[in-house]
Amino acid sequence: MPTREHILETFHSYGAPRERWLIGGEFERILLRPDGSSIGYNEPHGIRWLLEEMAAEGWAPQREEGNLIALLKDGASITLEPGGQFELSGAPFATLAELKAEIEENRDTILRLSQGKPVVPVAIGLTPFTAIDQISWMPKGRYTIMQEYLPGSLAHYMMKGTASVQCNYDYTDEADCAAKVKLAAGLAPLTTALFANSPIYNGEPTGWMSYRGHIWTKTDPDRTGFPPGLRDDYTHERWVDYLLAVPMMFYKRGKQWLPANGRPFSEYMTRGFDGHFPTMDDWNLHMTSVFPEVRTKQTIEVRGADCVSLPMSVAFCALFTGLLYGRSALSDALTLSEDLSAQGTREARLEAACREGLQATVGGRTLAAWSAELLELAAAGLAEHDPAGAPLLDPLRQQVDTGRSPAADLLEAFTQAPSPAALVEHLRY
Repeated sequence: MPTREHILETFHSYGAPRERWLIGGEFERILLRPDGSSIGYNEPHGIRWLLEEMAAEGWAPQREEGNLIALLKDGASITLEPGGQFELSGAPFATLAELKAEIEENRDTILRLSQGKPVVPVAIGLTPFTAIDQISWMPKGRYTIMQEYLPGSLAHYMMKGTASVQCNYDYTDEADCAAKVKLAAGLAPLTTALFANSPIYNGEPTGWMSYRGHIWTKTDPDRTGFPPGLRDDYTHERWVDYLLAVPMMFYKRGKQWLPANGRPFSEYMTRGFDGHFPTMDDWNLHMTSVFPEVRTKQTIEVRGADCVSLPMSVAFCALFTGLLYGRSALSDALTLSEDLSAQGTREARLEAACREGLQATVGGRTLAAWSAELLELAAAGLAEHDPAGAPLLDPLRQQVDTGRSPAADLLEAFTQAPSPAALVEHLRY
């Protein structure tokens, strides 16, 4: 049974020397019909069908109560978000070229399997046409509990409607972890603005460049945003104490998902739940139930970006590879991040990024101007750590040069051709 001391020892055992640092991307995509409507699990050419087709390509099927819900292959996995969003959690790689090849192969396989079928993977951060209450739930016990537990007014929007891109990075030790967490958290407004791509819902502009980003602020304050332990004073101890105190949504006994009813993991360890005490597997499961802008486990997961096109998704991974893995880039970017963080409140900066994207002004400068400076630091970091990956920043640099987020381009395309079919075609992943 885990104890606080054992968990802390485990965190302190994490870390890898620089020469073993890897990169692991996570790419969520929304699947739509050609007319923009959502796709259910059991429909003809639905989510189950696509999983079965992928399984026939050599992926190992994972089932829950007889339902195919995930696939495993070569250190990667394909999983389902609550509304059927299709996620590739990639294998860890040493180079961005390998990461890019993996997601391209996954994308090409899905396109080949769906050719001639009414299934279109799209690059957008929020389903654009179907009302959230019309999207069916995926058959996973975890989601049954989450949909009842999460208190926020937009929690179901987050679960069933949003899609993002994330990436995982190594750290050497606690001090290196703290610096990287501080940077990734401080840059959250820029991350949101750079990749803002969710301006439409239910066929109408939302008034937000990243409505997905706004949705996350209305999901559950206990486990999203910038919780205690994930701020400027990060230590493994503070992070673990936060995780021990955060209300639990669920736990497992055997194959059964059970509601934890908001009791903390610390109580699970000391008093047990109905005579059952946790294992480290329970702790690892619990760590997946918090969703801050940056999440620390054995690696650092950088979050906060809307789902964008494949080149932009790879650019997201390249951006933080340069910033976190370049020797001088990390310290230089921390200086920029501290300057940004001195401008107003954390909440105001993030709201501005969600609402206006790169056109927002913070501290007298547009977020596009802040981002252009950040890109130069990332390029320098990549030139040192992974020179061959440097050109992968180009799509992001081109976007910043326009002074506006991908969402602005999306809105322009929708204004010119305001039909669901035209927008789905424009958004093809």
